[in-house]
Amino acid sequence: MPFSSPLSPDPSQDPSADPTPGDDHDLAAEGTRPAGTGDARVALSVLATIDPVLRDSAVFGLVVGTPRVVALRHDIHAADGALRRVVVDATGVIEDETVPLEHACLSCAVREDAVPTLRRLAEDDRWDHVVLALPVAAESLPVVRALAAQSTPGNELQRLRLATAVCVVDLDTLEHDLLDDDGVDGRGVGLTEDDQRAVGEVLAAQLEHADLVVTTGEPSDAPTGSTLVDRVRGTDSLRLDGLHALTAGHLARRTHDPVAGERRAHPLGVRGPLRHRLRVPGDRSWTIELRSSRPFDPERLLRRIEDLGTGRVRARGVFHVANRPDSLCAWDGAGGQLCIGTLGTWQDATDDIGLPVEPRTRIVVVGATDTDGDDDERGRILAAFRDVLATPDELADGGLRWLGRTDVLAPWLGARSDAV
Repeated sequence: MPFSSPLSPDPSQDPSADPTPGDDHDLAAEGTRPAGTGDARVALSVLATIDPVLRDSAVFGLVVGTPRVVALRHDIHAADGALRRVVVDATGVIEDETVPLEHACLSCAVREDAVPTLRRLAEDDRWDHVVLALPVAAESLPVVRALAAQSTPGNELQRLRLATAVCVVDLDTLEHDLLDDDGVDGRGVGLTEDDQRAVGEVLAAQLEHADLVVTTGEPSDAPTGSTLVDRVRGTDSLRLDGLHALTAGHLARRTHDPVAGERRAHPLGVRGPLRHRLRVPGDRSWTIELRSSRPFDPERLLRRIEDLGTGRVRARGVFHVANRPDSLCAWDGAGGQLCIGTLGTWQDATDDIGLPVEPRTRIVVVGATDTDGDDDERGRILAAFRDVLATPDELADGGLRWLGRTDVLAPWLGARSDAV
């Protein structure tokens, strides 16, 4: 596989270990530090949200009073096969056009409109910072990946420098948005006519990839939502509380590292439990890290997959299965939905300094205890995890016991001959 990221050390032998919340970067401590990028190109920041009000408020705050900042806002109208493009700066709306798309999807919007429009804005001497406000419920990773490729020398966006991937979230609704089963279609923010994604899936992906997470609402009024942000966002990301405090300078002074962004979003690089911080009164959030060098037994995994993989949780990581020892498998769950699949082979997996990654199971589950204190969900997950692991006795014959059996996971992981 082309990229893998390092795994954090095992804090204990207890898969339920949840150390005290940990050291996190706060933009308040670093926000005045000069960028020192030495790059004179026009800065390009990418803004992602699940809420149109948050997105428009962020755009307004970034351009008002900052004459050299321009924002490009996209909205996809899938039913009409069209894209609405709005360009705005401190003087007001400069462009408001609806353009047809070959396919009404995010990749077409980037390729057909975002790239040529960003190039045009970068060539205009009025601005030295462009903010791309993505369609509501769009994930930033695929967009930033495409823009990073286009901003290299000789490509269409070579005059632009990727500055910051920023995500804006509402602490008051974050627990519900992340953990409950609302769908983007039900909220009217689906990117396609058949968009079946859960809101939690989108929000988690935005948080995990962001360089900077900006919150609205008071952390003390939503302690569970506030700590859930820290449990999900990347360990090297920054956090800024208060949308009113966000300035274009916060975004422009940084330079996005595409490799680090990919690492944060990769199942091998999922954040573990928080550490070294006192628990906040009223915070009901938790993290459990399920890890073992032993693989899953495929039949028991299928039998208990709902116990292990569904509920009010965000779960992400990697696993291996006893009857396909070479396959590096991904685990991705949110909003009551679970997706499993293959990422390649363990033989090809390396950490960020090129060292091999040994086959293992490591799934990080984030959730929140019910307001009445009921913790059945965490207990159910732990019991299911212990049950689906292959036992030492089952592994003693080197996997021969699984030869010739029906591969019950083939509908999700593919035929074993295709899994490597």
